[in-house]
Amino acid sequence: MPPTGPRAVLSAAPPWTYFIGSAVFHYLGPAFAVLLFARLAPLGVAALRIWSAALVFALWRRPWRTFARLDAEGRRTIIAWGVVLAAMNVCFYLAIARVPLGTVAAIEFLPVIVLAALGARTARNLVALVAAVGGVYVLTGIRPAGDPLGLVFAFANAVLFAAYIVLAHRTARRLRDVSGIDGLAAAMLVACVFVTPTGIWQAAPAVIDPVTLAAGIGVGICSSVIPYVCDQLAMARMARSTYALLVALLPATATVIGIVVLRQFPSLAELAGVGLVVLSVALHRELRTPPTEEKVTLPQEGKTECDM
Repeated sequence: MPPTGPRAVLSAAPPWTYFIGSAVFHYLGPAFAVLLFARLAPLGVAALRIWSAALVFALWRRPWRTFARLDAEGRRTIIAWGVVLAAMNVCFYLAIARVPLGTVAAIEFLPVIVLAALGARTARNLVALVAAVGGVYVLTGIRPAGDPLGLVFAFANAVLFAAYIVLAHRTARRLRDVSGIDGLAAAMLVACVFVTPTGIWQAAPAVIDPVTLAAGIGVGICSSVIPYVCDQLAMARMARSTYALLVALLPATATVIGIVVLRQFPSLAELAGVGLVVLSVALHRELRTPPTEEKVTLPQEGKTECDM
């Protein structure tokens, strides 16, 4: 019997609609977080983001049930994923507090491009790698004295982002009884625990400021719930190569949001740098996957599968 109600709507929607939702909220939430820096330190905003997202996932997915179903190896994977998620978010906020959002976004995807290019050493992918390196050099090298510490946090966030992808992929491949969204919910619960020591004091002022608290919760939902769930829905319905190509639009999305929300107007050189990064992913092509390679299914969203 075909699904009805909200599930039918989710199944019928084109996959690119989920990606657009993810792309917009992936940086719209952080853009609003930058505006919160006048009230809270970046670590406090990062903590509020993770805590609020963990609460939403806890009420929705009951992640402790996921832990109960996992063996020791599965729990270690989820814990590692959560630790990386916490560190990645902290580095991301410390970076965008010092460096324009579009620059951080371009740097964030560099490791993904490098890993993809090295994994399939064709002339086209080598050109993509050169374009990516050139784009990041332009974005970071033109900063007037810039903020060196901000760039350090931006590159640390990029490395952690690559680790996040590896751990998410490992969860999808090895944890057979856990869907992508349930694994994410469990990892977010772990991240909630690990971010507390670094963020609790910086987030404390929000307790007596209802406006700041509500804004922090909104940032968490916009940054860590909506885009991550949209990612799962999109990846369940499109090939990985197609998704990777669409990911190229994220740095450009961040730049546009930086202009609209934060009034961070990029120079022509910065626009050229973002353009090179976008071009690098657009040029990249994955090798055709073997027909025997496994597929991943998200049980909650029906039987749609995607090549991984």
